[in-house]
Amino acid sequence: MDFDLPESAAAVREGVLAIAGKYDQEYWSRCDAEKRWPEEVWRELVRGGWHALAIPEEYGGGGQGLLELAVALEALAEGGAGGAASFMYLLTPAFGALTINRHGTAEQKREFLPKIASGEIETCFAITEPDAGSNAINISTQARLDGDHFVVSGQKIWISGVERADFLVLVTRTIPASEARPRTSGFTVLLVDVKQAVADGTLTYRPIPKLGTNTVASSMVFLDDVRVPVERVLGEPDQGFLVMWDILNPERILAAAGGVGSGGLVLRLACEYANDRAPFGKPIGANQAIAFPLAKAKAQLELARLMTYKAAWLWDRGRPCGSEANIAKLTAADAAWQAADRTFQTYGGMAYSMEYPIARMFRDARIAKNIPVAEELVLAHIAQHELGLPKSY
Repeated sequence: MDFDLPESAAAVREGVLAIAGKYDQEYWSRCDAEKRWPEEVWRELVRGGWHALAIPEEYGGGGQGLLELAVALEALAEGGAGGAASFMYLLTPAFGALTINRHGTAEQKREFLPKIASGEIETCFAITEPDAGSNAINISTQARLDGDHFVVSGQKIWISGVERADFLVLVTRTIPASEARPRTSGFTVLLVDVKQAVADGTLTYRPIPKLGTNTVASSMVFLDDVRVPVERVLGEPDQGFLVMWDILNPERILAAAGGVGSGGLVLRLACEYANDRAPFGKPIGANQAIAFPLAKAKAQLELARLMTYKAAWLWDRGRPCGSEANIAKLTAADAAWQAADRTFQTYGGMAYSMEYPIARMFRDARIAKNIPVAEELVLAHIAQHELGLPKSY
């Protein structure tokens, strides 16, 4: 059993860390305060092909996999981006590139992947609905076939990045949940031309005011008879459930990688402060009350990293990884939150000052325990599928 990173992943880590190192915490705090996308960093990632790692070389990408994407995201977060890094690797590199490469037709790959690799196209993902949050089975956004188009109507919520996206990876119902047998049938995943639908007035969106992760907007999305050519189905009509899970598992793995990187970043800042701060004549880090919680946070982050890499490794090999993806997300989110909480405590009253980045990192860390799946549902999944306990929901 070899725990060394593959040379490809090690090189990715070094390359992304070099980019992250150019941008200090003042930069990330400005992006957050101004609620703007970190365009300068994104452009550097695109120029270097660091966003297109999982796109095959024949389409202009790096020819690598989810493991390398996870390492890149972790490095960007740890190198300074913190929670902002996750969306930079989820929206287009994962939701767009990974999904199209895995489930797209030959024509779809030729149309989309080179443009994603060059930075010409960006994507986002829409599954969550006001009345169907974590219970995706009950989504009601309807796509009905009308000649050579699907006509889509419905509403989505918490859709991040739609304001930037050229295409939306949209999960719809072509058979209502009440009629689907089995209930996992009747899903169809579509590639929606956002700009065209907005111009037609059939797609509108409204940003949701939120506590953190302000470098990308999250919106309510309204679909009113959006027309989507049948050629833009990902996978097969009515058989999109497997496509959907092949999006959700990488999302959880990458969210875990972001948690590991963000936790590493706040822990580094805590240790720097604990080494420098000496109000009683010696660094506060010499006190076990400060040192031990930080040491425990470090241990938790290392364990979360191992499971994150394992889950990505499995996904790249086409092997089942649902439990591993869930465990990675659960442990990384909690480890990142504990690291942020202990960093806040280490900084004392100064953590509350907006002159430091700790308050921003603290609020950004908290959401990971709720998205992309609530930790209670992860625990229920583990209890049922790994321990053989009765289903609880």
